[in-house]
Amino acid sequence: MAPPGGAIRGGASSRGKRREYKAVMKVSEGRKPVFGGCFNTIDPRYLDMFASVSGNRVSVYKCEPGGATSVVQLFLDENKEESFYTVAWMRGQHGRPLLAASGSSGVIRIIDCWRERVVHSFIGHGGSVNEVRVHPSHPALLLSAGKDESLRLWNTETGVCVAIMSGTDGHRNEVLSADFHPGDEAIIASCGMDSSIRVWSLRECWHVVDQSGSWTDLPSKFPTKLLQYPLYVVCDVHTNYIDCLRWYGDFILTKSVDNEVILWRWCHKPATEPGSTHPADGTLDILQRYPVPECGFWFIKFDLDLTANIMAIGNCVGKVYVYDLQSSPPILLSTLSRKDCKTQIRQTAVSHDGRIIMSCDDDGWLWRWDLVTTHD
Repeated sequence: MAPPGGAIRGGASSRGKRREYKAVMKVSEGRKPVFGGCFNTIDPRYLDMFASVSGNRVSVYKCEPGGATSVVQLFLDENKEESFYTVAWMRGQHGRPLLAASGSSGVIRIIDCWRERVVHSFIGHGGSVNEVRVHPSHPALLLSAGKDESLRLWNTETGVCVAIMSGTDGHRNEVLSADFHPGDEAIIASCGMDSSIRVWSLRECWHVVDQSGSWTDLPSKFPTKLLQYPLYVVCDVHTNYIDCLRWYGDFILTKSVDNEVILWRWCHKPATEPGSTHPADGTLDILQRYPVPECGFWFIKFDLDLTANIMAIGNCVGKVYVYDLQSSPPILLSTLSRKDCKTQIRQTAVSHDGRIIMSCDDDGWLWRWDLVTTHD
């Protein structure tokens, strides 16, 4: 671990409102790309903890004030050929900090950071897992998006697969990203290589979710629910792979390979017949477009702070763009760049308060940017 030589500060928009960040640290994770990283935003005790994945390793860092970034834990998967793509923090029983990590093998590892060991290995996807997400109000529920065109909901306390979203009206290619609605516990959105966004409801099978928390029999005997019909399907936002999706209230932010992030909403009409299995009809409203120059490759993922005030996203040439999500039209708060970072940024991660941004690149480097000043 070494501090970068000569801090270069992120520039800002000339429209008045701006945030200035400074590169304070870079960390090498080897020669393999760092595909994923995230801050712990679900447990107030560990808000300064950051996790990343590269190759078959999962690293945990403590981001201390003043730019110091120290390795706290390091996990190496028993499968030396594993290439992790995604990682997420969870909270286990008795408040134990957990990590969920998965990638090319399709096996989801649940790591107990207190006991420093793998406590679950979920096998179900018929290919790689592109993203894992944790339920914001039920931290034992984990959502996985896979190459096998399915989403799976897991209960990490009992080890059961609660539900599978796939089939008749499911995705027609790899699912690349998914997210839980922040205010409605039963709603999930997903997107993928088929250029579609699908919104799913767990409401009619929530009793199965409740049942999963008290299951004591073998996980293989659990009555996993198959959901084949989403609430609605949207194919008009992007025309290529959609590799990142996040809820923004009742709106949705999505990114493809067309050099922008789009904020939109779907005004759906109720199904014409009660009990209809067909996705609802409706209209699409594009609310905002956030330009991201030189971002024409896929598997570049953005992140928001905990209160959804800012969004950070990298591009193909090592730059990170920071946008104010509370402004209309969009305001670019800062552009973060360094002369020694010219490769694709796979993932950005924003701390709970937006004061730290971590970026993960294809050359195996983590970059830490700290907020210096804000101007209105």
